[in-house]
Amino acid sequence: MVKKYSFGKVFDTEAVVKKVRAEKEAVPYFTQQSNDEEETITFTCQMGKEDKVYGLGEQIRGINKRGHIYVNECADDPVHSEEKRSLYGAHNFILVDGTERFLVFFDTPQKVTFDIGYTDLDVLAVTTGKDVDLYVVTGKKLLDIIKEFRKLIGRSYIAPRWALGYQQSRWSYKSADEIRQVVRGHRDNHIPLDTVYMDIDYMDAYKDFTINEEAFPKFPEFVKEMKKEHVRLIPIIDAGVKIEKGYDIYEEGVEQNYFCKDEEGRDFVGAVWPGKVHFPDFLNPDARKWFGSKYKYLLDQGIEGFWNDMNEPAIFYSEKGLEEAIEFVGTFKGKNVGIWEFFAIKDKVLGIANSPADYQSFYHNTKEGKIRHDKLHNLYGYNMTRAASEAFEELEPDKRILMFSRASYIGMHRSGGIWQGDNMSWWSHLLLTIKMLPSLNMCGFVYTGSDLGGFGADATEDLVMRWTQFSLFTPLMRNHAALGTREQEPYQFKNMEDFKNIIDIRYGLLSYIYSEYMKAVLNNDMYAKPLSFVYEEDPHASQVEDQLMLGDEIMIAPVYTQNATGRYVYLPENMMAVKMRSLTEYDCKVLEKGHHYVDVASNELIFFVRENRIIPMTTGGEFTEQLDFTNLKILGYVTKKAKYSLYTDDGVSKDYDNPENYVEIKVDKTGKAVVSSPKIQVNSCEILN
Repeated sequence: MVKKYSFGKVFDTEAVVKKVRAEKEAVPYFTQQSNDEEETITFTCQMGKEDKVYGLGEQIRGINKRGHIYVNECADDPVHSEEKRSLYGAHNFILVDGTERFLVFFDTPQKVTFDIGYTDLDVLAVTTGKDVDLYVVTGKKLLDIIKEFRKLIGRSYIAPRWALGYQQSRWSYKSADEIRQVVRGHRDNHIPLDTVYMDIDYMDAYKDFTINEEAFPKFPEFVKEMKKEHVRLIPIIDAGVKIEKGYDIYEEGVEQNYFCKDEEGRDFVGAVWPGKVHFPDFLNPDARKWFGSKYKYLLDQGIEGFWNDMNEPAIFYSEKGLEEAIEFVGTFKGKNVGIWEFFAIKDKVLGIANSPADYQSFYHNTKEGKIRHDKLHNLYGYNMTRAASEAFEELEPDKRILMFSRASYIGMHRSGGIWQGDNMSWWSHLLLTIKMLPSLNMCGFVYTGSDLGGFGADATEDLVMRWTQFSLFTPLMRNHAALGTREQEPYQFKNMEDFKNIIDIRYGLLSYIYSEYMKAVLNNDMYAKPLSFVYEEDPHASQVEDQLMLGDEIMIAPVYTQNATGRYVYLPENMMAVKMRSLTEYDCKVLEKGHHYVDVASNELIFFVRENRIIPMTTGGEFTEQLDFTNLKILGYVTKKAKYSLYTDDGVSKDYDNPENYVEIKVDKTGKAVVSSPKIQVNSCEILN
């Protein structure tokens, strides 16, 4: 059941697609108190001792968010350490699991603070701006509540199947020849690869929708060359438009008033990679349509996917902020600068980036009139990606285009996926992304994954291997590293063959991974779930946050600690442990319900198959188009009988809801298979019972 409660004059974020009439009764579970001076409302709820609180999508810390304070305000901050409170996305929902089970979505574009037992361990307090729509979703089971919420906010974005292949990225491959070397490094060593990313250096002077002709000559021919290698190129698009006479995007935006304005009505000037820029006003439908149309420049050259970046928006400095900082530092010239003066200088200089004062100094022209940016901040990245998605529907109506973003808000999940931001090559960040995955699925971000191996800092071979083993199960599997860090492509490491074997396994499991991804989207379900969502009556399940359920068949238990040769796992039921060293070399063993220590060598992938469940596998390949999704092998743990609903289509068109896309595979404990459609053949069954 869904109920809506409205406060103040609410800006329509368009996060919700299902019409819900506002109630006049009091909000259940919460009391509210207005602070007129700060123009905020605080909603307070008493929590029971055993209550767990899930949600918040892209946020720090655990799956159960209780015990900390979180601030949902899209932030350009790559250092996701435990004391931080904001990341790149703002996903304003929580799911309380206690005597009462309910989900609350605070639909507001402004900053929202979730004090989940931080000030008082037993009190949940949510503070928002005075204008907010509050949705309360109730149900008996946690997954039922999530499905109802997902219906409320609409169907998730669907990526092309090739976008579930292995992807390689770095800031930056600076020329076509460097990209050729990356492709050769994979192909010569038979390491599977489907895409290579083009970071900011492919552009002419960091200008959106341009090509650096010196580094990437004859670009359309280069795109075709890469497609002959079965590799798609994915360029980055940034939010800031360079201020430069003769640059058509800049001149059109100025002429049509499509850029955000300052208080005096002039185009606001900030700075990012190109230096001084204007920011497109994505809250203006006309500006959104205009910017979206510019993706055609690259689509026409054969590009089939994009990633939107710097769209919180990140601001290195504003003209005013930089001038004030220079003037402030200048006042200390010739003086004996003590410790407190030094700290003041440091804070002033560091404070010019992503300054709250800058976010309060420019405006949007919306359908509801002129509104200051900080009042709508969390919608900016969402509407940039929406601009692209809406353009794709016009420019490529019958084809799926890869699209994902850094900044996001609930509602953007209908337009694209997200990667989980510019993380670090830290073991703690590997664990963080494991815990973040189900929270993102809850609010519709199903096409997601982290920067495999970590973006910032130097990765170790051990870390990249363990991260590869986890990312093998995430829909977005992209290795991405920062300028100046250690090169971490798979072929750079001593044990390259082990990386090849693990990525091979991804392609062998892709029929299952793609099927579960598609079913999660089409059924408003979660691809990755906490154990407690499946085993609600198991008192241990909710305590386990480093194991996840995928689909209805698999439990994963990644290794995420340095030098580890195994790990402890909790099995809520009897399961078959599968240890894979390659697609052809693996061991299967049934383990009883309970606590186990399992050995997992550095070159081994481990996962667990539930009883009377089966998974389909392909023979693998070096790119998705090489995979034969019609001839399958079945691997399973069957003591009686099992069946699997396989989703299969061409992977690029949009006939998602065709009943013929579903094929039922039944297997008994002898390994005899029965398939409901002649288009799928089961060539072998490997069954433990």
